[in-house]
Amino acid sequence: MKIANVRYKKHTFLARKLDEEILLYSSLPYDIKREINSCSTENVILNYNLLESLKRDEVSYELSLKTDKDIEFLPCVMHPDKIVGVGFNYRQHADETNTELKGNPVLFSKYSDAVIGHRQKVIIPETVLNMDYEAEMAVIMGKKAFHVKQEDARSYIFGYCPANDLSARDLQFLTSQFLLGKTLPGFAPIGPYITTADEITDPQKLDISLKLNNELRQTSNTENMIFSADYLVSYITRYFPLNPGDVILTGTPGGVIIGYPLEKRVWIKPGDRTEVYIEKLGTLLTDFI
Repeated sequence: MKIANVRYKKHTFLARKLDEEILLYSSLPYDIKREINSCSTENVILNYNLLESLKRDEVSYELSLKTDKDIEFLPCVMHPDKIVGVGFNYRQHADETNTELKGNPVLFSKYSDAVIGHRQKVIIPETVLNMDYEAEMAVIMGKKAFHVKQEDARSYIFGYCPANDLSARDLQFLTSQFLLGKTLPGFAPIGPYITTADEITDPQKLDISLKLNNELRQTSNTENMIFSADYLVSYITRYFPLNPGDVILTGTPGGVIIGYPLEKRVWIKPGDRTEVYIEKLGTLLTDFI
């Protein structure tokens, strides 16, 4: 199942994408309405009964659309408690940035107000001169996870979606800490939809790519990740818990701008568009102004 948070004609809905239509929900069955008060992806993640009711088509929808052209996509998780980024998780990316791998995942964080949705615009701050893209598969957590074994990790994952770990390289490397260059407003586009985990047989067998202004810049497969999504859930939760709706950005393949020779680096500028594609998950568009 693919679900999203959207706005249509000034109203907010939970959207579900089917093959030929997009269903918009705003009301809940009575028995579920006693537990939660709105339709959103977060409430689907938190409420198993709502998830199962949607899968069984027991929830009435308000509208059915044949196209998404008039839909405004909101972040597919509106307010994640944690966004955990993973650095250098494809060897090609580590090699192009001359990064020596130490044997453990490199973790950093983003704040929830960095998230934006599909087709939303990112204002490039005046303080940022070196704006870069990073196509990534995002993992959306479905249950509270702490001290999770790798073999059990997938049962804690709600789903997956395309993401773009936008990075201000000039700010990122001002110090040894990545935070400043990673979590400015709009620096975590995710969506359009969360694809639930039951639809993805193997998250480590998905093609991933990024285009900048229709030029292919990144292309790989999630099988090339150094640390799998399951391992990352286990590793992260050795040290701190992950909650329902938390997001893990699992790393980017080679082909980022900072990996180019100095004379060939042309950073993202106003008017540019990135397009992150992940097989079975969809395509995430981001415009820059």
